[in-house]
Amino acid sequence: MSTVFKNKLAASLGTTPTTVLATSASATTTVLGLSFTNVTSSIVLVSLQLQDTVAATTAYFVQNVIVPPNTSVRLINGGERLVLGASTNVIVSGNTAASLDMVLSYVEIS
Repeated sequence: MSTVFKNKLAASLGTTPTTVLATSASATTTVLGLSFTNVTSSIVLVSLQLQDTVAATTAYFVQNVIVPPNTSVRLINGGERLVLGASTNVIVSGNTAASLDMVLSYVEIS
């Protein structure tokens, strides 16, 4: 069994829903940290959905969270964990084009 710590970075996320992470069908994935930075001078709303590609189900983890101008918000931190099932997509969108940067830290166990 191998354990691999990883980061996923995404810049200029915006109004188009974007798959920022697709989990493996053969590994357990746990999100250890997730933050979004608003790179604009206006308020931005961020939403994050989880999509189970096997069951063809999508649900919001958070919807329309306010990210103040030129600041960051941490959605998962301080001991929280988000366990993702096999074949799960993490999808991000905002209400303003090219307004969000993301850092996602996770561990895969296979």
